[in-house]
Amino acid sequence: MSRPTVRDLLLVLVVVSGALGAFAARAVAAAADAPAALRLYALDCGSIEFHDLSPFSDTGEYDGKSGSIAVPCFLIRHPKGTLLWDTGLDPAAPPSPDNAPVRMRAGVPLTQQLARIGVRPADVTLVAFSHLHGDHTGGANAFGGATWILNRTELAWALGKPAPFAVQPATFSAYKTAHTRIIDSDLDVFGDGTVRILQTPGHTPGHQVLMLRLRTAGVVLLSGDLYHLRSDRAQRLLTIFNTNRAETLASFDRFERIARRTHARVIIQHDPQDFAALPRYPAFLE
Repeated sequence: MSRPTVRDLLLVLVVVSGALGAFAARAVAAAADAPAALRLYALDCGSIEFHDLSPFSDTGEYDGKSGSIAVPCFLIRHPKGTLLWDTGLDPAAPPSPDNAPVRMRAGVPLTQQLARIGVRPADVTLVAFSHLHGDHTGGANAFGGATWILNRTELAWALGKPAPFAVQPATFSAYKTAHTRIIDSDLDVFGDGTVRILQTPGHTPGHQVLMLRLRTAGVVLLSGDLYHLRSDRAQRLLTIFNTNRAETLASFDRFERIARRTHARVIIQHDPQDFAALPRYPAFLE
């Protein structure tokens, strides 16, 4: 084999330098895009209208009442990555008939909303769910390139046969080929205490809430479906379809102690008033 000439060595140097330069350019661009502090974006991922709200209390408080709930998604931008918390209703689902007892509106697809704030599906590094009911997993499959943080107990329950109430496994099937992180307990997502997934079982076996420590807004707790409406929290109401009543009550206690200790702003995800009080993207809490 002949020895490389000076020309050959120079060509190699040019190629390596070019590759390193391109890598450095991508790294600089990524650093420029990353926020200096934690940000929380609230996205409108649908709404659901109920002719009869009675299933939302197993003690009768909503008997004879109608109402609606918000279906939000949340994007959390951290200097180390981007987390999507819940993915709303399935945008491909057909609209509900006007006379249906439950009417669902999926609205603008989540990917289109993210595009308006300059976030592509490939930019989402992590996906996590409060739980795996269909109104929280509808847009999940668009983010198969992210790492999915999944609760082991919740996943096993959601994949049971027949599918449990309100679970639509096809809407989160991308987990099968995505990189996954399976958890059994609380998780400090980025390792610095600013984004924590907290276990609050009862609504479903692996239900979770999200706690954020924002620089200006302070501690924020996203409730998942621990509560659905403000009145649920005030009166400690449980739906008739919670999987475990005792676990739910214990989760209420844990959640409220954390909220008091940290002086947290509690956002009841499905409550229309709580959702309306959040900044509309591209605005955010920081």
